[in-house]
Amino acid sequence: MKEPPAPKPSGVLLFGKYDVSAVSVRDVGMARYIDISPVAVPHTGGKHTNKPFAKAKMSIVERLINGMMRTEVFTGKKLKSYKAVEQGFTIIQDKTKANPLQVLVDAIVNTAPREEVTRLQYGGISVPKAVDVAPARRVDLAIRYICTGSLEQSHKSKKPIAECLADEIISAAKNDINCFSVGKKEEVERVAASAR
Repeated sequence: MKEPPAPKPSGVLLFGKYDVSAVSVRDVGMARYIDISPVAVPHTGGKHTNKPFAKAKMSIVERLINGMMRTEVFTGKKLKSYKAVEQGFTIIQDKTKANPLQVLVDAIVNTAPREEVTRLQYGGISVPKAVDVAPARRVDLAIRYICTGSLEQSHKSKKPIAECLADEIISAAKNDINCFSVGKKEEVERVAASAR
């Protein structure tokens, strides 16, 4: 039996290599906040900065790049984190033989917590209460967990940051419990379940 033909590229390729037309988001609630529209270079130059909810219109890859600029090594160094993400995508494609953007989207869906804890004040008493997480915040937390996990992993080893990022995204896409981001999500949901 013959395999179906591969989908034709839509014209604009991410990093000049990856077609985004076949990428889909499994979680319907988060689909509005994960922008996978085709862009060649994920860099808007702060176009959406002071508009509420405008980061939902920013490419999810650019949001990952911005999330990587979170520590003292990458602070303000967008080109450095851009190159790390681009190299990480190349490693993801080599290891999984899949579209790296689809792997990233699956990782974000798997690491986004559904419930978390907030504190309510009753008189002078602070009481923890479990609440549902808004879809936009779920995407924010997932990106934060993936970036934090890869940066922590790179501090512990001599592996380059691109390889650590690729490993973190691949593990999160597989829903591996030993992955930092998936473990963090499970911890947040466990605390929320105990506060119900």
